[in-house]
Amino acid sequence: MARSSTTETIEALAAEIGEAVYIDVAKWHLYLSNAHLHTVLAEQLYPMLSSKSLSEAEVTKILQNIPVKLGGGKREVPLADLLPMQCQVSLMDLLEEFQRNL
Repeated sequence: MARSSTTETIEALAAEIGEAVYIDVAKWHLYLSNAHLHTVLAEQLYPMLSSKSLSEAEVTKILQNIPVKLGGGKREVPLADLLPMQCQVSLMDLLEEFQRNL
């Protein structure tokens, strides 16, 4: 039963991330849900939220370690490099709020 609850929580977190955080490419905003990156990000962030060890440095490290393929895979760029600062701030705010509600 706990597994189902954890899965549902990660899905809820992924949905919130997917709707609020976007990649900026040439002034085009591609939301993480449309880029299919919201779930992988939520899966990596959830352990921090559940253990109450959320830190901006750790979130940044996770963002740096998620590769985003560009040009059909010819190049990979860390997710952190594609998020505007405003989105990183929004992500931290979202995570802090989500953690309070756990």
